[in-house]
Amino acid sequence: MKRFVYIISLFIGLALTATAEIEKPNVIVFYVDDLGWQDVQVNDLDDPCPYETPNIVRLAEQGMNFTQGYSPAPTCSPSRAGIITGQHPAKLGLTHVHLGWMRSASKRDRLVPPYLESHLNLDALTIADAMKRNGYRTGHSGKWHVGLTSASYGFDVVDQDRGIHRGMDDRTKDFATKDDKKYPLSKEKYPPYSDEKPEGISYPYDQVTESALSFMKENGDEPFFLNLCHWMVHWPVLTRNAELLEFYCDKMGQPFPPKPGDMTLPGQQNPYFAAMVTSVDWSLGRVVDFLKQTDDPRHPGKKLIETTYIFFTSDNGGAEVRGPEVISDNYPLKYGKKYAEEGGIRVPLVVAGPGISSGTKFDGLVNQLDFFPTILELTDSSVSSEDQKELSGLDISPLLTGQSYTIVDEAGVEREHLFWHFPHNGDVSKKSAIRSGDFKLYKRYATNDYELYRLYKDGKRYDLEEKHDLAKNPEFSSVVEQLGATLEKELIANNAIPPYLNPDYEKKTTKSAAIKSIKFNSSSHKAKLVVRDSGPAITEAYVIYSRKPGTAKKKDKQSTKKDGSELFGMKIPAKISSNGYVVSAIVPSEIPAVAFVLIDANGYQIYSDIEIAN
Repeated sequence: MKRFVYIISLFIGLALTATAEIEKPNVIVFYVDDLGWQDVQVNDLDDPCPYETPNIVRLAEQGMNFTQGYSPAPTCSPSRAGIITGQHPAKLGLTHVHLGWMRSASKRDRLVPPYLESHLNLDALTIADAMKRNGYRTGHSGKWHVGLTSASYGFDVVDQDRGIHRGMDDRTKDFATKDDKKYPLSKEKYPPYSDEKPEGISYPYDQVTESALSFMKENGDEPFFLNLCHWMVHWPVLTRNAELLEFYCDKMGQPFPPKPGDMTLPGQQNPYFAAMVTSVDWSLGRVVDFLKQTDDPRHPGKKLIETTYIFFTSDNGGAEVRGPEVISDNYPLKYGKKYAEEGGIRVPLVVAGPGISSGTKFDGLVNQLDFFPTILELTDSSVSSEDQKELSGLDISPLLTGQSYTIVDEAGVEREHLFWHFPHNGDVSKKSAIRSGDFKLYKRYATNDYELYRLYKDGKRYDLEEKHDLAKNPEFSSVVEQLGATLEKELIANNAIPPYLNPDYEKKTTKSAAIKSIKFNSSSHKAKLVVRDSGPAITEAYVIYSRKPGTAKKKDKQSTKKDGSELFGMKIPAKISSNGYVVSAIVPSEIPAVAFVLIDANGYQIYSDIEIAN
């Protein structure tokens, strides 16, 4: 036992020393779109993953793999907003991708989702803001998708190009060539290798990857923070790499080129999707190779790979189908993207860098919200105490560097749970969820009750497929009660907005508020809405700054604040009269039109039409 303790202490000491030697290490967040937990070769369960991801495997061998890593949400925008601010999507009021939408629901839908503002609040501190304040140069390459552009949120260098992930006229034949003006094939050869291509294959030029490499090349002697976000492996499912597609067609026993039309074979048999996964892996390999080959000007004798942390993960669980096309398969996880079940939120998550022991793994609960406080600690960066209190995640740097084998908060209390909030899409997906220990509980808004599943038993896989609902089993009533209470507490603490009743629901049994009139005076800049007093009064009201109908995609300089922040699509609390039937708001002079979103006393959400100032 003494020898064991000594060896562990030695490893911890070496890890701490390695970290201490690196002043202001660089940080890369390598973010993939829609890459599922079972779409890479580091978390294989049951049947092996057919997609070849040697660089992701190698990164896991060089660092720590989190086998139960989670995204903040089951869709893109809220996860990206969460990771960039360190705040829970529910807290941000940004819980889905439908930013700025005012859409009527189907008459068959009893519930409707809350209105989401058109972009992430500009007052929220981002990780890019924090790193800049602590002496870092910041860069963003690729997908953004939280409104406005990444330049509005603290990034010095921005390129939101789609790279090689663009639509094609015919995905069966419109491949890149060596003379292609936009996507020339590389002279260098890369994996995968085959009998036909023993030296590897060429890859098309990818602007997302090249922008990231250029940012690092041009960085000079400043520490850098790079947010590299691929548009792949999102729909459309395609590839410009003929050699790579042919490799997977051969591997999967399918003809090359594939026949036109949807790929409908079950499971993980879509060669286009396979090619996208390996293309993302190739991009990671390019980044890591650059770090290995490049000297760090701030640390003589060291390469950038020795002074850089890489956080690799995906924004949400894998997408499984798109219409008749079968994209991939998250089994044994239930469902996929757009669901709070395991398939929608459990994601690959690997962290490597100085002081992190090679080939380590952690089986506990980790969330991407942990990145923000962890990066602050690893880089010896600081934010104000007020901003620190806003962070929803926990610092996992002691775990990464071997100082601890648990994740604890500032008070030293070990993490017990994670939670999610997704009041969107159909009745099956409108849920909040909490994961604690072996159990996962769902709050179903459509039926106002709970589901309970035991994913593990004593830490070992038990019902990872979430087939057996235990919520009505008396043996687990205390678990339902305890987790339900904890979830409700988190929802309240984070101001989580639930779905509302649909005023157009064909089977509604109570009255909804009805709008009588709306006026927007251009001289006084006052917008006023009156509700009929024959129905319920208004309990919440917001004015939404809007463009004139038909000009939504046009840029109007008069509608932009002097600091460059967009006003359109943002909701501002409106004044409600004492009787609850009149709503009003004073609107900035540069806003040409407004709409109102109302919540009445019976819980219905009502949108007004857009009213132009006159």
